[in-house]
Amino acid sequence: MPITPATAGNTASAGTGTREPIMLELVDESGNTIGTAEKLSAHQAPGQLHRAFSVFLFDEQGRLLLQRRALGKYHSPGVWSNTCCGHPYPGESPFAAAARRTHEELGLSPSLLAEAGTVRYNHPDPASGLVEQEYNHLFVGLAQAAVRPDAEEVGDTAFVTADELAKRHAQAPFSAWFMTVLDAARPAIRELTGEAAGW
Repeated sequence: MPITPATAGNTASAGTGTREPIMLELVDESGNTIGTAEKLSAHQAPGQLHRAFSVFLFDEQGRLLLQRRALGKYHSPGVWSNTCCGHPYPGESPFAAAARRTHEELGLSPSLLAEAGTVRYNHPDPASGLVEQEYNHLFVGLAQAAVRPDAEEVGDTAFVTADELAKRHAQAPFSAWFMTVLDAARPAIRELTGEAAGW
């Protein structure tokens, strides 16, 4: 598993008062770029296959950092999910996007970030009617700094053990894609945290 230090130099760009449409990178089934689409249109049923990333950060005790998505999010508001997830800008590497968005959403830069493979899925969100057709790049790493979440992006955070996650997942709503990306990342997570952590 390649391990690369993530730099802290990624910061959110300053707001200009106007919002340009956010564009996503469309891909084929092998992950090759084939075009772009506006973010909302790419998620409208039946969805367009696009590039995404998911990050799983752990503390030194092997606990996973979860985030509850802010209530103002247009997609899956108020549900728990992995540390950070999102979409690279067209032409941006998934690694750079993962480091950038982790800093923007949670106010921390991973002390290391490692590639953990890819997974392709199709998950409709019953509440919004939107569809996640994603070719998702997975990353695992360590969170060794204080979490300072952006309230517009993140409603709450929690560090959980594998057992605590199982209980929480049975009782609280989670994102439709959460278990798919977690299961796909488990081999890299076990390599990072060790077998004793129970992942």
